[in-house]
Amino acid sequence: MSLLDTRVPAVLLRIDRNPFHHGTLGAVRSLGRAGADVHVVAEMTGSPIRKSRHVRRLHPPPAPGATPEEIATLLLRVAARIERPAVLIPMDDAGAVAVSRLRTELTPAYLLPQQPPTLPERVADKSELAQMCAAADVAHPCTFIPESAGQAVSAAWRLGFPLVAKWSRPWLLPTGSALRSTSVLRSSREVRELYLRGEEAGSRLLLQEFLPPGAGSDWFFHGYADRSGVMRAGGTGRKLSAWPRGAGLTAVGEWDTNGAVREQSERLAERLGYRGILDLDYRRCGTTGRYHLLDFNPRPGAQFRLFTDTAGLDVVRAQHLDLTHRPLPEGEARAGRAFVVENYAPLSALRRVRTDRELAWYAGDDAAAGRAMWALWCAHVTRRLWGRLRRSGARADAGSGAVAVADAGAKACGEVPPRVIRQGAAREGSPQAGLPGVPDAGGHADDEKAGSR
Repeated sequence: MSLLDTRVPAVLLRIDRNPFHHGTLGAVRSLGRAGADVHVVAEMTGSPIRKSRHVRRLHPPPAPGATPEEIATLLLRVAARIERPAVLIPMDDAGAVAVSRLRTELTPAYLLPQQPPTLPERVADKSELAQMCAAADVAHPCTFIPESAGQAVSAAWRLGFPLVAKWSRPWLLPTGSALRSTSVLRSSREVRELYLRGEEAGSRLLLQEFLPPGAGSDWFFHGYADRSGVMRAGGTGRKLSAWPRGAGLTAVGEWDTNGAVREQSERLAERLGYRGILDLDYRRCGTTGRYHLLDFNPRPGAQFRLFTDTAGLDVVRAQHLDLTHRPLPEGEARAGRAFVVENYAPLSALRRVRTDRELAWYAGDDAAAGRAMWALWCAHVTRRLWGRLRRSGARADAGSGAVAVADAGAKACGEVPPRVIRQGAAREGSPQAGLPGVPDAGGHADDEKAGSR
């Protein structure tokens, strides 16, 4: 018999249009294998996920730029078709923010965690998160919030290059803009040019100190805070490989115990009164040994299936069980278990291993979705390569007439200093030494959307 109450369907919501989001497929399979009817509200045109045998029904997503009222109307229409209350699980930040704000309108058609309606939006907002970490004494990269291009350049020189640039609300980035939620910048010209795209991005630009990656430095925590606030399911894991390298989603991850990361994550979630699924990303500072929180995602991380314990419990099953008032089984961690995303780490996927491992796309009981992914991925890569070749040819024909701009002139910027999220004192001898409010270490960004933009 299934652990789940199979009379209660699950509805997965994804607003961001990314056909290669393997986390959605993982949720479809996890809940479908447990016997739940799985409905998917997402753009599925050409997506491999539509081939999964565990999808009960596909529903069209909200239109780009849909208002909260339009999103509520669409979700209530889906609920009317299902004709039963369902557990609603957002699979991206945009969905998590919308659902939390619409909780009153969506109840009782959907079962949802109870928490402050603006909390998912606050933790997903990079500028808000920096302030929360400062208040909770959680290590976080030094963050500058410039109010002008000049301030952005001035802040960049204070931080030193390379540095990390983030849009505070990445879920607002327009599709097809080529803007990434997170970028590594290496010159003042790049900083100025990116800042000037703020109106297009729809949110403020943040500049953060870059913490170099290193072996064993990238960690993440997944969990489910139940109705009483107790953290269930999930665990701590190491990122062994990322795509794009050093600044992207987890291509290869391993379940590994890290008491410091778990304690810090649980303490922050408890302080905020958070309820539901969460995914936190960390980078360890090689100098201080502290784990700096880079991102707080109020929804399942794409690699959540890594944390499937010996009782078969993961975070999406935990939410379904908890919201239907069923007991959660007590399983044990499967330390050393690995998770590999084949299209981002093909060599790792092909390597024969004796340890416990799950692939993001291939599954013996759901092979059609994996085959469809490879067909779509090959077409995607071919288009990207052809586009690069055409651009390279166009540049060669036009000639390289770019004039180098001296960055040194930016050092003389005399504008009012940008807003700084204070957390500690700067390291002596660092590029920002002597600046008030600069912490002793920084970090590098990690956001799942970086891999699809």
